[in-house]
Amino acid sequence: MQETVPRAGFRLGRNAVLALALIALSLVALPGHALAHAVAEGDKGYIQEITGIHFILFMYLGAKHMMTGYDHLLILAGVIFFLYRLNHIAIYVTLFAIGHSTTMILGVYYNIAISAYIIDAIIGLSVVYKALDNMGAYQRWFGFQPNTKAATFIFGLFHGFGLAAKVQEYQIAQDGLLTNLIAFNLGVELGQLLALGAILIAMSYWRRSEGFWRHAYTANVAMMSAGFILMGMHIAGYIKSLA
Repeated sequence: MQETVPRAGFRLGRNAVLALALIALSLVALPGHALAHAVAEGDKGYIQEITGIHFILFMYLGAKHMMTGYDHLLILAGVIFFLYRLNHIAIYVTLFAIGHSTTMILGVYYNIAISAYIIDAIIGLSVVYKALDNMGAYQRWFGFQPNTKAATFIFGLFHGFGLAAKVQEYQIAQDGLLTNLIAFNLGVELGQLLALGAILIAMSYWRRSEGFWRHAYTANVAMMSAGFILMGMHIAGYIKSLA
């Protein structure tokens, strides 16, 4: 059963979506790193100099990365946008966490090299997908509702590869690698819970206001536009990296 609140009254034509996509993708002329939440040079330099297990340090780095990862925060906001019951929120957030934990740890431990630009562009696409889902676009366009739980888990897998690409930039020493990766992942989960708490508090106040349903559509259009912009920026970065 779909746990989201019915999205009655939302209207967004395919031509409008295409126009937004073209506008965002036209940003390929801009620097691809403009919106990237890359690894801080200070953190990177310090990590490259140390070896062994540093559990607290890597937990901190994981939490810091999640709290400053606007793309991860956008998808979290999209996933819980129409979820009201805590058990439903817990199910979706757990699916997302399992997905990104799996691919983050495996990606780094087995040194699976995937372009960070490509992964981040797909993450931008996941933001677009969820915003459109929140607007009920798939039901109107195609006459069916995709499985939201499966989609959330798949989002998590791609977000995990994005985390792995960032962690690989640290060039962590092999000594204590698995333990440090687990610590980093725990930090990511802690950061995710803190971010989720802040989002839920803001959403709970907004939902009580009379303007929630008037502005929910606009909020999801803005979220979708942000996803298209992220896609454009990271595709630009990938093209420039090939030059």
